[in-house]
Amino acid sequence: MQFLLAFIVVAPLVGAVAALLPAPPGLKGRNPDQAVLRHGVTVSGVILLAAIVLALGFDHDHPSKMQATTDISWIPALDVRIHLGIDGISLPLLVLTALLTFLCALYSYFKMPEGPSPKAFVALILVLESGTLATFAVLDLLLFFLAFEMVLIPMYFLIARWGGAQKQAAAWKFILYTLLGSVVMLLGLLLIGLKSGTFDMVALATDNGRGLTSSVQVIAVLAIGIGLAVKTPMWPLHSWLPDAHTAAPTVGSVLLAGVLLKMGTYGFVRILLPVAPDGMHTFAPYLAAFAVVGIIYGSLACLALARPGAKGDLKRLIAYSSVGHMGFVLLGIASMTPTGVNGALFANIAHGLITGLLFFLVGAVKDRYGTADLDTLAGATGAALYGRVPRLGGLLAFAAVASLGLPGLAGFWGEMLALFGAFDPAAGLSRPAFLTFMSIAAFGTLLTAAYLLIVVRRVCMGAKREDPHPVADIQSYEFAAWTPLAALTVLAGLWPAVLLGLTDPAVQKLLAGGKS
Repeated sequence: MQFLLAFIVVAPLVGAVAALLPAPPGLKGRNPDQAVLRHGVTVSGVILLAAIVLALGFDHDHPSKMQATTDISWIPALDVRIHLGIDGISLPLLVLTALLTFLCALYSYFKMPEGPSPKAFVALILVLESGTLATFAVLDLLLFFLAFEMVLIPMYFLIARWGGAQKQAAAWKFILYTLLGSVVMLLGLLLIGLKSGTFDMVALATDNGRGLTSSVQVIAVLAIGIGLAVKTPMWPLHSWLPDAHTAAPTVGSVLLAGVLLKMGTYGFVRILLPVAPDGMHTFAPYLAAFAVVGIIYGSLACLALARPGAKGDLKRLIAYSSVGHMGFVLLGIASMTPTGVNGALFANIAHGLITGLLFFLVGAVKDRYGTADLDTLAGATGAALYGRVPRLGGLLAFAAVASLGLPGLAGFWGEMLALFGAFDPAAGLSRPAFLTFMSIAAFGTLLTAAYLLIVVRRVCMGAKREDPHPVADIQSYEFAAWTPLAALTVLAGLWPAVLLGLTDPAVQKLLAGGKS
């Protein structure tokens, strides 16, 4: 288990280097480009298999215990250690990252985005995977920061080199926002490490802020929270996200929504809640307020894009929907209760599955019709998916109702638990304020349903007619890439105890200061 976790974190980097080297004679195949794309599928497939084996070998009777740990001294002068480990909080995110990266590699093998060399594309995808996996596996503050930053460069190049219109501007906006947030976050991490005398996240969580004064905790939460909020993204630090999603290639959007946004909310749960509880207590009402503004703002922006004549881009609409969905995650965290935090972690996974599927589907629609413009797709000669490509239309409708939180699908449980957490927040937090936040967020669920149903009606429905330019329905490679996400969305919706059974003991321990 110890070796397996280290292998999962490091192997994608080795695979990225190998992708840039000339292929061995026996593996060249007829087409060098296809050979390197096949390499990406193989490496990410091996990582996914290793992650599944790790999940199967995980001690499910003690999910609050750090498992598969590696602890090696790296920089003795600063007491920085190569400390890896997983518990019930990080394991689902690790598996989700491995799964989405493999599905993106598989999809790209058959539908490579237009751009330069596939060698660089595959290498960047694997570096991105390694950085994301490391973020969820490391237990040292400085290593966390390095892993957190490691994903920025590959995502920048994926947008800038393989993206669509306005890709350079979107890529620069992405990198500048996240780098500026990260600089502030680093100051907060250094403040905690220097004031407490250790960067070890397990020791800091066990200490539960007792070694830090209240003023230090408040400053640290403010600094680290800004960096994490940019990545999440929290309103009003979200404005890089719609541009990045609109310009990114399909697989870039899937990975950005599916795993990169989760790094921010994971940092709130893993670092700020246990390490600086007094500081979090101070800022929790403000975090909740920003979260519910994000929920309403994201929904209203989506409604504006969905209305006829707005020339709204479907990818941009789903990007704004992420601002709203991640608002529920932040509201759950701000409640500082086991119910709310469990809801936040569940919503994280559900958002990764559902929004990843939505971006895949919108990419497929754009490939078939040459546009993601909602007015064009809803026009007289537009998509009318139910009549022209019924399987694609049916799957898009399924992903939309999953995203709006239909009971029985994954999107329901996380948002409901986040609202329950806000209904009865942690001791010392203003219950009237959080009841107000809960009511506003509940209204946001209605707005979410409104814009998603409008999108389904406009894109999927339409009069039956002879099709002068027939388009293909779901292809076999698309079926292979999308089925796991749809199946897991149903599984998590019908059997939420699988995920909550992992996260709840770990969350209880985290909020109790390291005591089970």
